[in-house]
Amino acid sequence: MNTDQRMTSLDRRDCLIALGSLGALGCPPILAASLVKASTVAPPEVKIGDALGFPRDFGAHPEFRTEWWYITGRLRTADRQTLGFQVTFFRSRVDTAQDNPSQFAAKQLILAHAAITDVAGRQLLHDQRIAREGLGLAGATLEDTHVHLKDWSLQRSGSATQSLYQAQVKTQAFGFKLNMRSTQAPLVQGQAGYSRKGPLPSQASRYYSQPQLAVTGQVTLHGKAQPVSGLAWMDHEWSESLLAPDAVGWDWIGMNLRDGSALMAFRLRRQDGSTLWAGGSFRAPGQAARIFKPDEVRFTPGRTWQSPATHASYPVEWQVDTPAGRFTVRALLDAQELAGQQSTGTVYWEGLSELRDVDQRVVGEGYLEMTGYVQPMVL
Repeated sequence: MNTDQRMTSLDRRDCLIALGSLGALGCPPILAASLVKASTVAPPEVKIGDALGFPRDFGAHPEFRTEWWYITGRLRTADRQTLGFQVTFFRSRVDTAQDNPSQFAAKQLILAHAAITDVAGRQLLHDQRIAREGLGLAGATLEDTHVHLKDWSLQRSGSATQSLYQAQVKTQAFGFKLNMRSTQAPLVQGQAGYSRKGPLPSQASRYYSQPQLAVTGQVTLHGKAQPVSGLAWMDHEWSESLLAPDAVGWDWIGMNLRDGSALMAFRLRRQDGSTLWAGGSFRAPGQAARIFKPDEVRFTPGRTWQSPATHASYPVEWQVDTPAGRFTVRALLDAQELAGQQSTGTVYWEGLSELRDVDQRVVGEGYLEMTGYVQPMVL
């Protein structure tokens, strides 16, 4: 357990209890009693027809249960080595504390994951944090993207169509300080930002992406700081009720194509591996986005890798069929499983991958995410 994990152990215990991951097991009786009282605040709804508005929707939406700002990308060092990076900030509403007037009540939790994939070194380095919002330790502003957790941060500046994201992460094993500038307007997913995630209209999120972000900055790895450049993909998503009861997890790709196009595709998966729901989008440079219908996206698993830590079997190659074409997604490193038990309580596979066309030519790079392979996802 590293220093950051020790400092937040109490917050983590309270967080897991409040979110229902552990019920009231191991909770002191006074604290347990304070958590069983449900909030009287009516939950909000994600509805069709409520369009996104910027810059306000770059900011936080604390009235919704779950929200995340998620950035992944491929970087190259000065000596042409390939690195992948991921930083995700999560905001989670704690329903059991909403009616508590105390300033110390954990009404919002901020969680963060960060990782570096060292392709040449064949290793994944990752870390995680969690804290209650407030008291100067963590927070997410309403007006624009500015989320921080101690000395980790993600901040946006610029106009609604020209964004500059700045991310800073420092851990014992690695660190990065990156500037990511938009080269395209935000890619609004679904129907004007209403992104359906299941058979019921309520199973949806607000969702937009910032593909083709031009990245410059510095990565510290193995004690050595080096300049980097590359491309990144940013997702911002928030929801009240995202997953259907029989959805155990999802498979997702966000790919920056070399011609400037952007491809996103996902599917929600049942316990038996069948697809419950699917969707995605494709946008060529200078054109309107093509939004995919559920029956237009198909994920077919290929080669698998078994985690020695969890024994979960992950497909590290996929055939993905979309209206934009048939693609092969191939992981650049098999061992990209992230253990998030010390923060979100989940284990998932999140990794740098390449995108190939039907002739097996590399046409893009990005990230593949697979959740629910160790245990069902709970949001």
